[in-house]
Amino acid sequence: MAFTDLLDRLGGVGRFQVIYTGLLLLPCSLLACHNFLQNFTAAVPRHHCQGPANHTAAATNDSGAWLRAVVPLDRLGDPEPCRRFKEPQWALLSPNTSVRGAATEGCRDGWVYDRSVFPSTIVMEWDLVCEARPLRDLAQSIYMAGVLVGAIVFGGLADRLGRKGPLVWSYLQLAVSGAATAYFGSFGAYCVFRFLMGMTFSGIILNSLSLVVEWMPTRGRTVAGVLLGYSFTLGQLILAGVAYVIRPWRWLQFAVSVPFLIFFLYSWWLPESSRWLLLHGKSQLAVENLRKVAVMNGRMEEGERLTKEVVTSYIQSEIASVCPSNSVLDLFRTPAIRKITCCLMVVWFSNSLAYYGLAIDLQKFGLSIYLVQVLFGVIDIPAMLVATTTMIYVGRRATVASFLLLAGFMVIANMFVPEDMQALRMAQAALGKGCLASSFICVYLFTGELYPTEIRQMGMGFASVSARFGGLTAPLVTTLGEFSTVLPPLGFGATSILAGLAVCFLAETRNAPLVETIEAMERRVRQGLRKEDAEEKTEEISLQQLGASPLKETI
Repeated sequence: MAFTDLLDRLGGVGRFQVIYTGLLLLPCSLLACHNFLQNFTAAVPRHHCQGPANHTAAATNDSGAWLRAVVPLDRLGDPEPCRRFKEPQWALLSPNTSVRGAATEGCRDGWVYDRSVFPSTIVMEWDLVCEARPLRDLAQSIYMAGVLVGAIVFGGLADRLGRKGPLVWSYLQLAVSGAATAYFGSFGAYCVFRFLMGMTFSGIILNSLSLVVEWMPTRGRTVAGVLLGYSFTLGQLILAGVAYVIRPWRWLQFAVSVPFLIFFLYSWWLPESSRWLLLHGKSQLAVENLRKVAVMNGRMEEGERLTKEVVTSYIQSEIASVCPSNSVLDLFRTPAIRKITCCLMVVWFSNSLAYYGLAIDLQKFGLSIYLVQVLFGVIDIPAMLVATTTMIYVGRRATVASFLLLAGFMVIANMFVPEDMQALRMAQAALGKGCLASSFICVYLFTGELYPTEIRQMGMGFASVSARFGGLTAPLVTTLGEFSTVLPPLGFGATSILAGLAVCFLAETRNAPLVETIEAMERRVRQGLRKEDAEEKTEEISLQQLGASPLKETI
C-alpha cells in the first residue's frame, strides 16, 4: 500500500487539500512580484546631463533652447544622456546652426531625469546611469545569487528539519528584509537586503511545492502544480497594478513585502508533511496531523481508526530503507537517480536562462512597461490551460518537452523580425515567454514527482541551483548583444531546445504514486527494464512464429 491510498481513505482531494493549497499558493503569487520588481524599482527614465554649475537657465527664458546649448544631440535627435558641452554653445540657439568639434565632457554635475512616469527609482536615487549603469544589473544579479544560495541552504534544511520550519522562517525573512530594503538609504544596504530576499524565494517556492505535492493524492497533483503556475501569473498582474498605482520605488518595495508578515502568522497553523514525519520516526505527530485532515474532510470515523501502527503500515517498506542521513552525493550514487539529476540540471538551467533573458528587461520593447508586464502575465493563462490539459491526458514528459522546443524555435524566429516592428517582436517574445513559464511550472511538478520523498527536497534544491545559475547567466548572455544582436536570441533559443531534448530521457510520472526512497526508485527502474526486455523477447518470438524473422526473409 502507498501513502496516497491513505490520503484517499481520508477524503482524497477534500476541503483540507483545497484550503491548504490555497494558503500556500497565495504567498507564491506575491513572490512573483519580487522576482520582477526591478522592472519598476530600477526602471531607467530618460535623462541628460545637468548644466554646468557656473551657468544657469536664467540665460534664456526657453528651457528647451537652454538644453540644446548645453547638451549635444544623439543620432535620433534626442539629448545625449551621458555627455555635455564643456561650455554652452549659444550659437546653437540660432536657427539652422550647427557646431562641430565642440569639446564635451561627462555629467560632472549629475543628471536631470524625466519624472513623468517614475517619480523615483533606484536609478535616479543613486545615479545608476552611464558609467554606473552596470550596477543596476549587478543588483539584479545579487538578488539571483541570493536565490541560488537559498536553494542550497533551504533545500538541505528541509530534508533534515522538515518542510514547515524553513517555510515559516522564509516568510519572516522576506517581510523583514523587504521592509529594510525600502528603509535604508545606501546602495550597498539595498544589495544586501535584496540578497536576503532572494534566498527566501527558494525557501518559499521549494517548500510550498513539496507540501502541496506530499499532502495531495495522485489525481490532484497535476491541478495543484498548475495552480502554482497560475499564482505566478496572478503575481505578475498584481505587480503591474500595484506598480501603476504606487510609483515611488520605496513605497512599492514596502507594499509587496509587508503582506508576508500575515503569511508568517497564519503559517503556524499549517501542518507538517506527514510523509516526512513518518520517514523520520515521528509517527505520533503524523497521526495527529492525519486525524485533523480526516476531520476537515468529513471522514472523522476514518481518522479515529488511525493508529501509529496503521499509518506506518502504509509506508513501512520505505521506512526500513531510509538512510539515516542524506547528502548531495545521493543524487549521483545510483544509476536511476543520477540520470534524473543530470537531465534535470540541463532542463532547469536552460529553462531559467531563456525565461529570465526574456522577462527581466521590459523597457527594451519601447512600449509602456505596465502594458508589457500585463501582456507577459496574461499570456501565461492560455499557455497554462494547454499545459494542464496535456499534463492530465498526455503526460508530464511530452508537455514539458513540447513547450521548451516551441519556445526555443519561437525565440530564434524572433531574430528575423525587423527592428521597426516592435509590436510584433513583443507579441512573439510574449508567446515564447508564456511557453517557458508553462514549462517552468510543469517541471517544478515533474521534478517533485521524479525524486523519492527521502531526497525530494535535496533534489529540488539542487535542480533549483541549476536554474539560478541560468538566471545569473542570462544578463551575461544579454550583454553579448553589444557584439552582435543575433547572439542573445540564438543563445536563449538554443538552450531552450537543448532542454526540450533532455526531457525526453526522463520517465513519465502521470498517475504514478510517489516513490518514497532511493531503493524503491531503483527497484522500479529495474522492474521497468525487465518488463521491456520481456516485451522485446515476446515480440521476437511472435515474429519468428509468423515466419517474419530476418533469417527466413533472407532464405
